Amino acid sequence: MDRLLQLEVFAKTAELGSLSKAAEALRMSNAAASRHLSALEERLAVRLIERNTRRLWLTEAGQELLERSSRVLSELAEAEDIVSDRALSPQGMLRVTSSLSFAVIYLAPMLPAFRARYPKLNMQITTANRYPDFIEAGIDVAIRTREQEPDSNIIVRRIGQMRRVLAAAPSYLASAGELEQPADLARHNMLVYNLANDPYSLRLRKGNGAQTVRITPTLDSNDGQVIRGAALAGLGILIQPLYIVQSDIAAGRLVPVLLDWELPLLTMNIAYQNRAGLPAKIRAFSDFLVTHIREHSQPGIWMDAAK
Repeated sequence: MDRLLQLEVFAKTAELGSLSKAAEALRMSNAAASRHLSALEERLAVRLIERNTRRLWLTEAGQELLERSSRVLSELAEAEDIVSDRALSPQGMLRVTSSLSFAVIYLAPMLPAFRARYPKLNMQITTANRYPDFIEAGIDVAIRTREQEPDSNIIVRRIGQMRRVLAAAPSYLASAGELEQPADLARHNMLVYNLANDPYSLRLRKGNGAQTVRITPTLDSNDGQVIRGAALAGLGILIQPLYIVQSDIAAGRLVPVLLDWELPLLTMNIAYQNRAGLPAKIRAFSDFLVTHIREHSQPGIWMDAAK
């Protein structure tokens, strides 16, 4: 039991970045937490955590132990969940990451109903367009747009594929030059999401024909909301998933262009760590999100939303 508690103190300290916060979370005194951590380092004969008056950080040995012990502690917690009422009533903290746009358009609106269904389950949502490491960031679920994960320990559940559009503000189109063929885009102000696959090369298809256009961005950004804001201000033509700009198109704030040409679809997935038993909170969230998207998305956004 002491060895397990030592690992719990170490992992919680690494997660929270503070020994005192770890002690509080584990409901023990600072002195007791410090003794457990010191005993662990003494037993292993290696320094795991370095610290000064302002912060603490893991040594190389500490990082290795964290990665391995996190799996052990997680599997133990899951085993306890299986034989407790958590399996039927998800509870605790669920940490989710997604892009800002997805969080605003899908996650935030579903939270009241999700909270009413699972009142003992708290949420932490981190918006990020890059893909953080699950272990380092303490993530339970990530909403991602890549179809495969380089880590075989990551499970991917497909939400569906969504359409992408080219669109601009009426003010821009009123003063812009000719725009009848994909090749015309090379002469226009383009607003580009720079984390997309090959963002400066647009591949468009019309029937059996296809064209590829190289573009030079007037603005590129790593966030879709920045791109959307620039388009609304009349700065140029954006390339975005339809779900981000659908309300703007419906209201006439943005106007789709080259409607008879199609951009490659964007795949959206739910990703989580591969575990012996999927925690009830992850299963509950994933099922609820898929249902919410299917029932509340505007027609035409998703081509094959999961059932």
